Amino acid sequence: MHIVVTGAAGFVGSHMCDRLLAEGHTVIALDNFITGSPRNIAHLAENPAFEFRECDITQPFRIEGPVDAVVNMASPASPKDYLDHPIETLDVGSIGSRNCLQLALENGARYMVTSTSECYGDPLVHPQVETYWGNVNPVGPRSCYDESKRFAEALTMAYHRKHGLRTNIARIFNTYGPRMKLDDGRVVPAFLDQALRGLPMTVFGDGTQTRSFCYVTDLVDGLYRLMLSGERFPVNLGNPREMTIRQFAEHIRAMTGTNSPIVSKPLPEDDPKQRRPDITKARTILGWEPKVSLEDGLRETVVYFRSLQAAMV
Repeated sequence: MHIVVTGAAGFVGSHMCDRLLAEGHTVIALDNFITGSPRNIAHLAENPAFEFRECDITQPFRIEGPVDAVVNMASPASPKDYLDHPIETLDVGSIGSRNCLQLALENGARYMVTSTSECYGDPLVHPQVETYWGNVNPVGPRSCYDESKRFAEALTMAYHRKHGLRTNIARIFNTYGPRMKLDDGRVVPAFLDQALRGLPMTVFGDGTQTRSFCYVTDLVDGLYRLMLSGERFPVNLGNPREMTIRQFAEHIRAMTGTNSPIVSKPLPEDDPKQRRPDITKARTILGWEPKVSLEDGLRETVVYFRSLQAAMV
């Protein structure tokens, strides 16, 4: 297939490009580098099946030639990034989504949007299942991201219902791996950056809030399977292995051999207390579940972060 990937220079987007190319598809990659990096796709520059265009999908754009699928992965995704770019985040989830859906519609292409577990907000149901509508603060500091993704899901379903567009919605839970930014602000790069530099490791609140962590290649496998599926409603993609943030900090300390102390800071507003996906639907419909252990995934991620830090010296 000829597949348009937006947000292609981002952390997950670049890995998705790798997978699509490995499966024999042609990729037209779009990114405006607001949070993505040219470094993430530099290794693909000589691949004849890969074409990159610097493009802001909130502005009108055209793709010449055939388009068989649109994979919309464009959006700031870390709290640091979307708090720095709240209006751009809302624009890409609304205007950008509309432009991408129109592109798919005009070409008779399939369409997949990467949504987020943040649609569940600070959940009152645990673990989170796709039929749960969420507990989201629509005017809180995180709302620019939460509501952007919730709107993108609603718009996707509207195009499916009105136009019969073949659509998929992926709700991504915490994902980590190589190509994350050191200053991403999310817990995995934050802890690893601090641990590898021997700095105090910052735990927000008392550290009893929980997260689950999925290695990026596992996530991309789920995304690829979902793109080929007939499931039109949201599907959770994440690792159901849950741990507290303090447990995770201790895990990082042990893995890196650091003596970094763990320090506490106030919990940010609307920070979810619990986060773990129910992946029954993904197991049943896609035959998918994570394969990479946290230990193996973190080992690869540590190698990547060490190389980043060495390059900065």
